[in-house]
Amino acid sequence: MTSIGLPVPSGFVITTDVCRQFYEKGGEKLPRGLMSGVKKNIAYIEKKAGKKLGDFRNPLLVSVRSGAAVSMPGMMDTILNLGLNPQTVEGLSALTSNPRFAYDSYRRFVQLFGKVALGVRDEVYDTLMAKVKTKHDAKLDTDLDAAAMKELAEQFRAATSHETGKPFPDDPLEQLEIAIRAVFRSWMGKRAVDYRRQFRISEEQADGTAVTVVEMVFGNMGSDCATGVAFTRDPATGENVLYGEYLTNAQGEDVVAGIRTPNPVARMTEELPEAYSRLMEVREALERHFHEPQDLEFTIEHGKLYMLQTRNAKMNALATVRTSVEMVEAGLISKEEAVLRVKPDMVNQLLHKTVDPAYKGAPAATGLNASPGAATGRVVFYADDAVERAKEGSVILVREETKPEDIHGFFAAQGVLTSRGGKTSHAAVVARGMGKPCVSGAESIRVDVQQRQVTIGDHVVKELDVITINGTTGHVFVGEVPLVEPPLSGFFSTILAYCDYIKKLGVRANADTPEAAKKAREMGAEGIGLVRTERMFNAVDRLPIVVDMIMANSEAERRQCLDRLLPLQKADFTAILTVMSPLPVTVRLLDPPLHEFLPSLEVVLRQIHALHIDGHSDSDVAVAERLRFLNKIKQLSEVNPMLGHRGVRLGITHPEIYEMQVRALFEALAECERAGRPVCAEVMLPNVTDLHEIEWLREHVISKVQREVEEGLGITVKCAVGTMVECVRAALTAEQIASSAEFFSFGTNDLTQGTFSYSRDDAENKFMRPYVELGILSANPFEVLDRNGVGRVMQIAVTEGRKARPTLKCGICGEHGGEPSSIEWCHMIGLDYVSCSVFRIPTARLAAAHAAIAHKQLS
Repeated sequence: MTSIGLPVPSGFVITTDVCRQFYEKGGEKLPRGLMSGVKKNIAYIEKKAGKKLGDFRNPLLVSVRSGAAVSMPGMMDTILNLGLNPQTVEGLSALTSNPRFAYDSYRRFVQLFGKVALGVRDEVYDTLMAKVKTKHDAKLDTDLDAAAMKELAEQFRAATSHETGKPFPDDPLEQLEIAIRAVFRSWMGKRAVDYRRQFRISEEQADGTAVTVVEMVFGNMGSDCATGVAFTRDPATGENVLYGEYLTNAQGEDVVAGIRTPNPVARMTEELPEAYSRLMEVREALERHFHEPQDLEFTIEHGKLYMLQTRNAKMNALATVRTSVEMVEAGLISKEEAVLRVKPDMVNQLLHKTVDPAYKGAPAATGLNASPGAATGRVVFYADDAVERAKEGSVILVREETKPEDIHGFFAAQGVLTSRGGKTSHAAVVARGMGKPCVSGAESIRVDVQQRQVTIGDHVVKELDVITINGTTGHVFVGEVPLVEPPLSGFFSTILAYCDYIKKLGVRANADTPEAAKKAREMGAEGIGLVRTERMFNAVDRLPIVVDMIMANSEAERRQCLDRLLPLQKADFTAILTVMSPLPVTVRLLDPPLHEFLPSLEVVLRQIHALHIDGHSDSDVAVAERLRFLNKIKQLSEVNPMLGHRGVRLGITHPEIYEMQVRALFEALAECERAGRPVCAEVMLPNVTDLHEIEWLREHVISKVQREVEEGLGITVKCAVGTMVECVRAALTAEQIASSAEFFSFGTNDLTQGTFSYSRDDAENKFMRPYVELGILSANPFEVLDRNGVGRVMQIAVTEGRKARPTLKCGICGEHGGEPSSIEWCHMIGLDYVSCSVFRIPTARLAAAHAAIAHKQLS
C-alpha cells in the first residue's frame, strides 16, 4: 500500500523466513541478531514519526501484527498500543491533553498483551470490566471517564501479574520482543492450524507468518476519530459497493469483538465525509493494483484516514462468481484469472439447497458429507416404504447401508442417511448421481430396522419422525431445520462459458434415466459417459422380470424373460438418446453379478423361519418358493463377488443377456435415425481383462445382433465398441486390447480397488481414516485419484493403447471424474473427457479449465 501512495503509518516487516527459523530453533527463542535489526528499524520509525519508543515526554507506540502469504482472517494475533507503561501513559496524557484516551489505550494494551503474549484468560479482564461498568453505572466502555479508565488499567495490570506470577513488563523493547514471539507462536495456535487444515492450506502455499511493526494511529481520541473494517465489494452478494462497518472513538478490536454495535460504513458520509471520500479513492486504487476485491482495515485519527492492512477478501461462492465476471467486464482481470478465482469446491454452494446459515442449532450427530445439499423429511427404513410414504410428503431413507435394490427408495426419498459406508459407498454414489443429499458413515447413530427406529445422539427417532440432514457438512438434526435455496445467477453461467472456452477435456455425465440426461444437458454435459443398465433393471416394473430371468431353469426360460425386458430397455435407450441428440451416449452392458438382484440370504432365511412358525411345512407352496430362492442364492453366492462372475464374464457365459441389451440399443438407434434424430451411441464392455473377451463378444453377440437388426429394419447401425478399463491386466495389455476396442473408459473405483488390493467398503469402514490422519496416505484414494499408483496405471494404458490405435478415445467414468485433482491428472495424461455425476458437471467444467490454465504447455 505504501508503494502505491496510500496513507500508511511507518513500519517494517519481519519476514516469514524468520518465522521458519523461530520454529527450527524450537519455537521459543527468536533467531540470534533479530532484535538488533528490530532496534535499527525502530530507530527508522522514530525518525519518521518524530517520537521515541519509551520516551515519557513524546512516546512512540506501535502495533505488532501478523501476516501470512494466504489470508487467514482472525486466526492469528495482533497487539496494539505497545510501548505504554506507567510513565509513557502519563506522557501520552499530557501530550494529547486527553487522559481518558491515554488510559483507554493503556488498558487495551495490557489486556491484549496479557491475553496474546502472556496467556491470560479473557474472562479475567471481562470480569473486571463488568465490575467497573457496574460501579460507574456505565452501559458501554465509552461511558467510562478518564478516572474509571485509569482504575481499569491499574486493575488489568495487577490481575495480569497475579495470573502470570511475574511483574508486568514495562521496558518497551522487552514488550516488543515478547510480542514478536507471541505473533510467531500464533502461527501454530490451534485456531490457525485448524483453519489451515479445514481450507487445505499447504506449506507450499503458506509456511509461517510475517510480523509487521507499525506506528500506532488512534481511532479512540474523540468523535473525529474512528476505526473500521471494509470490503471493496459486498462479500455476500458480490455487489460492486463499498461494504463495511466502523466505530467512532474506538480501536480495531472493538469492531470485531461485538462490544459495541458498529455503524454501516455508508454513514461515514454524514459523520466523517472527507475520510469517506478518501476511503473510496483507496478502494479503487487497491482493486486496480491487486486485481482482487480487498478486505481492509483502517483508522481515522482527527479526520485523517490511515490504512492499516489489506488482503484479498474472503467471499462466498455467489459473491466470488459475480465479482469475477464484473471484474472481467471492467478490464481488471482476464477470463483465465476469473476462472481461477472460482474454486471447484465452491460450486456446491451454488447448486444445492442448504441449511439456513442463520440457524445456530447444534447437530445431534455428524457423518461423512457424502452428497451435498440439505433435506428435511420423515424417517423411513425401507425402500418400499419410501415409495409409499413419499406420496404423502418428504421422506429421508435411513439405513445401515444401502444396496442396488434400494434404488426405487432413492428416487422417492429427499435424502439418504446411513450409519455405514464412505463417500464412495453405494448410497453416496447414487445420491450424488441424483443430486440428492446424503450423509453416510454416521457411525454414532444406531439403526434398528426391525424396531423401525434410529438412535441419533440422545434422541430415539421412530419411523415417520422428522429429521434434517445436511450432506454438505455431514450434520444430522432431529426435527425440522430451516432450509434456503442458494440463489443462482447468470454470472455463474458466464463463468462456465469461460471454462468451456478454456478447457481441453470434454465433460460428460453418468446418467441412467431420461430425467437425469435432461438435467445433464442443463448442467452443460457434452454427452453421457456412462449409462449403467443395471440401474434400469432395478426399476419397480423391471425387477420382478429380472428376478424371473435369474430364477429360470433353462436358457429358453431366460430368453422368454429377456423378451419381456427388451421393449422396456429399448424404450429407456430411445428416450435417453432422444434427450441427448446428437451428443454421444456410452452404454455399459450389465456389470454386477446376478445375485445382487435377489434378496439377501438372511432375508430369505427369516422369511422361511416366519412361515415355519406360522405352521407352514416345506411342501407348502409359499415355503417351497422361498426354498427355491434359497437354493438359487446359494448357487450364485461367491467368496469375492467383485472378482467373480460379473461383467464380460457374465456376458460370455450367458450371452443371451448381452444379446437382449445390444438388440435394444441397436433398435433404439435405428428408430431414432428413422425419425430423423441424429444420435451417437457406444457399447462399453465392463470388466475386460483380455483381448479375446472383446473379440468373442464382438463375433458372437455384437456383430451378430447388428446384422440381424440391420437386415430386419433396413437401416445401417453405427456404434463404436470399447471397454471399461477397471482391471490392472487390461491396462498393462492395452496395446493388444486397443486393436479391438475403439475407446477406453477408466472405471477408477474398481481400478483403485485392484491396484491397492483394498476392498473399498472394508477399507473405508476399518482403516482408511487413520491411514489418512497418520499421513500414510495423503488422501482417500477412492475420493482423490492416486496418481503414483492408479494414475500411473492409467497413463500406461493410454500410452500403450494409442500405439495400436492412435485415434483411441480415452475417458474416465468413475467418481473421480468429478474430483478436481483427479481431473487435473486426466488432463495431464491426455484423456479426451471425464464423466461424472450430473450435479458434479459444473465442478468438472471448472476443474478442467483450471487444469488447462495450469498446464498450458501440455495442452
